[in-house]
Amino acid sequence: MAAYILKRLLLMIPTLFGVMLITFAVTQFVPGGPVEQLINEIQGQGVGGEAGGGSVQLYRGDTGLDDEKLKELNSLYGFDKPAHVRFFTMLGNYITFDLGDSYFYQQSVIEIIMSKLPVSISLGLWSFILVYATCIPLGIAKAVRDGTSFDVTSSTIILVGYAIPGFVLGIFLIVLLGGGSFWDVFPLRGLTSDNWDELSWFGKITDYLWHITLPVISLTIGSFAMMTMLTKNSFLEEIRKQYVTTARAKGLPENTVLYKHIFRNAMIPLVTGFPSAFVGAFFAGSILVEKIFSLEGIGLLSYESILKRDYPVILGMLYLLTLLGLFAKLLTDIMYVLVDPRIQFESVNK
Repeated sequence: MAAYILKRLLLMIPTLFGVMLITFAVTQFVPGGPVEQLINEIQGQGVGGEAGGGSVQLYRGDTGLDDEKLKELNSLYGFDKPAHVRFFTMLGNYITFDLGDSYFYQQSVIEIIMSKLPVSISLGLWSFILVYATCIPLGIAKAVRDGTSFDVTSSTIILVGYAIPGFVLGIFLIVLLGGGSFWDVFPLRGLTSDNWDELSWFGKITDYLWHITLPVISLTIGSFAMMTMLTKNSFLEEIRKQYVTTARAKGLPENTVLYKHIFRNAMIPLVTGFPSAFVGAFFAGSILVEKIFSLEGIGLLSYESILKRDYPVILGMLYLLTLLGLFAKLLTDIMYVLVDPRIQFESVNK
């Protein structure tokens, strides 16, 4: 196992390098780079010109700036250096997790991401817990009662939920329960109330949960269908195997057959996806849901950074997400061995 893990760790290096190289190259050709945006912000105009982020070639008559001012702006953002020099300098800094400073927020990228994480963690982690806690028992119940009215009715309900976009459900919940047209039950802004610091510890917990309820519901409903059907199909596949028939023929109680013999094998595809889902929960979110409920998380930050061509934020978040994703894939492989001892890394390496 150690040799396999070492091999996977070494393979992460070229993978991460390739992702960053392609993304960095794309940013050099995207029109409306940060220099252009700064110029147009100063002049009170829209984005003009056809320059990319790395090679700023502005139309002088449009900007009204001389070459000396343009050179100063290029130097301000580091565009006075060749692209390959900037790329390898960036990689050198990223190794020590120095993600640089934002062009527009006047903060380090790490500080910006950390300030947005509470929202994304709240949305993602609670959605993750709610999906797993609901869908696994529901999927098992549907597998045991396959073809019954319970199975058909529950499938219809979760498929209807899957068909409703999260932001549409969010708007509906605001209208229904957020004081839109009917009941004013849940707050609609932020993770906590303005007087949160003055509340008791129980009041703080209640206030936080009250704020997060509607956004989490909006994000979660669409995820129920996939996880529930995956659980159901996984259990159905195991229930129809010969060892289950043999266990029943020996007179074992149905619960013993289900939870002692079937459960472990059926849970393999679910448990092995746990690391990726858990890591993804820290960066989960929806731009529209965050916008609707006035929550400033990673999703909204990514969208605004792309619009503003804030390349340090874009590349910094991509670096962290790619790195976490690669480690999540490695943990998934390790989980396969822990859950199913029949899988051996040694056979994979041969």
